[in-house]
Amino acid sequence: MASLKDLRNRIASVKATQKITKAMQMVAAAKLRRAQTAAEAARPYADRMNKVLSNLAAGVKGNPGAPALLAGNGKDQTHLLVVCTAERGLCGAFNSSIARLARDKAQALMAEGKTVKIVCVGKKGYDLLRRQFAKQIVEFIEFRSVRAIGFEQADQVGQLVLKMFADGEFDVCTLFFSRFRSVIAQIPTALQLIPAQVEESTTKDASLAAYDYEPSDTAILETLLPRNVSMQVFSALLENAASEQGARMSAMDSATRNAGEMIKKQTMLYNRTRQAMITKELIEIISGAEAL
Repeated sequence: MASLKDLRNRIASVKATQKITKAMQMVAAAKLRRAQTAAEAARPYADRMNKVLSNLAAGVKGNPGAPALLAGNGKDQTHLLVVCTAERGLCGAFNSSIARLARDKAQALMAEGKTVKIVCVGKKGYDLLRRQFAKQIVEFIEFRSVRAIGFEQADQVGQLVLKMFADGEFDVCTLFFSRFRSVIAQIPTALQLIPAQVEESTTKDASLAAYDYEPSDTAILETLLPRNVSMQVFSALLENAASEQGARMSAMDSATRNAGEMIKKQTMLYNRTRQAMITKELIEIISGAEAL
């Protein structure tokens, strides 16, 4: 049985940990509000661009002169997986869920005889994937020193993907990230970037029907599609930032409550042990007095 000093030290240690987890929960809550606002502000632009691309793609669908970013290069052998995770841990299953989704996709592609290449954006995803896919990881990008993710960081990733596609290093590119829904719900998502997956609406968008595009649909697509790659990466990074803080807030709240329960159990054990020692000493004193 542990001594009273050991129990006191254990209780003090858990109380110190509880203070840290409570502080991290409050910091995550403050950061979550800013990250959630940024993610929600980026969604209308991304949705609108997707509608414009859908409208333009409908006009060039099946056209042999369609941009390669939309139609692809006609091959499906080499796949590039862009895995976006956090730079830090202590956020529950946030990083592992994204890495698991990317791992399952990579294993499925390799089982089909496909070539897989991985670009890791974020240290935690790199740490999780390099154990099994060290040879497949071709690039590692981290933004540990960046306080707030901006379009500049997303464009860095987007330009890397576009350069690799122009050099013929892959045929299909898929982006992995976590879409923010609420503090307790983050959805691991796989989004195909190249060839661009545009929604095909059955009804004509009334807001777009009044526009005539010049110089041509193909020329506009050649300008918008590269920007759309960076925009999709930017939106994914913002969703990741909000999801990370939400997951950390939830994880630290659970850790704080678990620490509180542990303190109660340890305190009860301490009191029982102390009472047992006092009772034992009293019995020894009474027994000695009766023996005289």
